[in-house]
Amino acid sequence: MPIIQSVDRALKILDLFNEQNSEMKITEISRKLDLNKSTAHSLLKTLKMHNYIKQDPDSGKYSLGLKLLERGQFMLNSMDIREIARKYLIDLSVTTGQTTHLVILEGLYGVYIDKVEGESAVVYSRIGKRVPIHSSAVGKSLVAFRPQEEIEELLQNYAFFEQTDNTIIDKQVYVEELAKVRTQGYSIDNEENEPGIYCIAVPIFDHANKVVAAISISTTKQTVTPTLKQEIINTLKQTSSAISKVLGNEKIYL
Repeated sequence: MPIIQSVDRALKILDLFNEQNSEMKITEISRKLDLNKSTAHSLLKTLKMHNYIKQDPDSGKYSLGLKLLERGQFMLNSMDIREIARKYLIDLSVTTGQTTHLVILEGLYGVYIDKVEGESAVVYSRIGKRVPIHSSAVGKSLVAFRPQEEIEELLQNYAFFEQTDNTIIDKQVYVEELAKVRTQGYSIDNEENEPGIYCIAVPIFDHANKVVAAISISTTKQTVTPTLKQEIINTLKQTSSAISKVLGNEKIYL
């Protein structure tokens, strides 16, 4: 099936914007996508007309428009898993005092679709944030329990970029880590995505025994003791089993 080049380029422009690059000038956009300025300008003008891009009149810099928030909110509101898991996230946060997250797989990233702040929370996060599958606990849980052929497809030509000194940057080491996750039923991010942050995650399964999401608890490395770690793991597994059961999965996996 042929790809429509103009649509592909427009979507790539939207993908350029993130927490590190929230505003960009046309010259930077042109350079990053290897486009001439006239082509970039036409694409930006079209995106701006539909409110997917906005432009600061003083600096001339472009940023994401409110239409994306509107579309994103519509998508979130239509997600059954988010509605089902909400009360469990709240209970989990109250029980542990930590921030709990609900994450789905989108491409090669885990995307936060819900969160509940805990009273003792010290970790920053936001709905819509993306985390790499190789450096995050949720990413590992989202990938590890998938069919082998799907895992191989995800990791084909995957870039294991370094987030911290602890990040796994070797494919074979990562594959071995996924096997470990399947055996123990949970995954860990030990300062692999952000320095000082420790995260534990478990997968959620639907009625067809497919991983549809992951839930996690994040805290600081210095607060994690062996006892607290085991308590979090046990609580996460219980919560995952409860949500999976609501989704029609009667089998206990973890």
